[in-house]
Amino acid sequence: MAKLQELSYREVPRRLQMTPPRLYLSPPHMSGREMQYVQEAFDSNWIAPLGPNVDAFEREFAAKVGAKHALALSSGTAAIHLALIHLGVGPGDEVIVSTLTFAASANPVVYLGAQPLFIDSERTSWNMDPDLLAETLARKARRGKLPKAVIVVHLYGQTADLDRILAICNAYGVPLIEDAAEALGATYKGRSPGIFGKAGIFSFNGNKIITTSGGGMLVSDDADLIAHARKLATQARDPAPHYQHSEIGYNYRMSNVLAGIGRGQLQALDDRVRRKREIFETYRRALGDLPGISFMPEAPWGLHTRWLTVITVDADRFGVTREDIRLALEAENIESRPLWKPMHLQPVFADCEVAGGGVAEALFRDGLCLPSGTAMTETQQRRVIQRIRSMR
Repeated sequence: MAKLQELSYREVPRRLQMTPPRLYLSPPHMSGREMQYVQEAFDSNWIAPLGPNVDAFEREFAAKVGAKHALALSSGTAAIHLALIHLGVGPGDEVIVSTLTFAASANPVVYLGAQPLFIDSERTSWNMDPDLLAETLARKARRGKLPKAVIVVHLYGQTADLDRILAICNAYGVPLIEDAAEALGATYKGRSPGIFGKAGIFSFNGNKIITTSGGGMLVSDDADLIAHARKLATQARDPAPHYQHSEIGYNYRMSNVLAGIGRGQLQALDDRVRRKREIFETYRRALGDLPGISFMPEAPWGLHTRWLTVITVDADRFGVTREDIRLALEAENIESRPLWKPMHLQPVFADCEVAGGGVAEALFRDGLCLPSGTAMTETQQRRVIQRIRSMR
């Protein structure tokens, strides 16, 4: 017995070594250009918030997406918050938000004492359904009180049907905010998302197509909006030699060091989009023949970055559920993730109004995001593919 125990103890280190390294969903991928700008920040002692990298990152980002103005911030959530403040959103107001999204799209509405109203997805792009938006605004207009804003979310690297959504918003005089946190590098009819509405927001969180470790950007062609947001983001300090404040402000600016990372990352954006689409094509070729496995469609109006490769699983046809697949991948130390749980199903938003909901609910039930990091090797991607194919 002692000898058997001794053998099994000796076996532990070898077994641990056999565990494959963790394969993450979408980890950061440095290009090598970032250190130049970070080193400049250190060499010049511009470590504190603001500085030459921040100014340059704002200019370079605005030029990249085709916006007139840009404001570098601590997060995409901060960008939504500041845009809503500028639009005058407050207690008793409603703001329409896509229901299939991350909570950060809706939380700033609640920060201001307003109420989110959620709109279901359509199946062409999985983004906000323009027909439901039109019906909702018409109903609100008949009742004599329109929402103060619409926040449309561009999901997983694909834009919503912006021409239709913008036309509907304009018909009722309701400003549009674009949450393009997941869609940097995508296009709608040849143009970047985020520049069609009153304001656009982007995220540089660690899992995004480019990252500053944490951060975001607010863009707009409205100079007054950006100027107001810039003031609010720096504690709303009035132009005076002493510290004076006429409105409540926030500590929302991006640091000069992180902006340096962003400048290097932005130069790699086109390569990252190309690689994301290559990863998607490999998954599509390898898994597309399996009964019950479908992929997020690419809408006819633009380029999908495939920030994350997303599949849906018809359990009756494939034989197991998307949760079975997720757990099987997790057992192999591979991270995958269900689609966003719709906001109207979240306990914190249980009392909010929703238009539709069935499409988003079905996508949440059946959808799975696969590892899509741009530094992922062919061998790593093969691990994912082989495990999914083995379940059939």
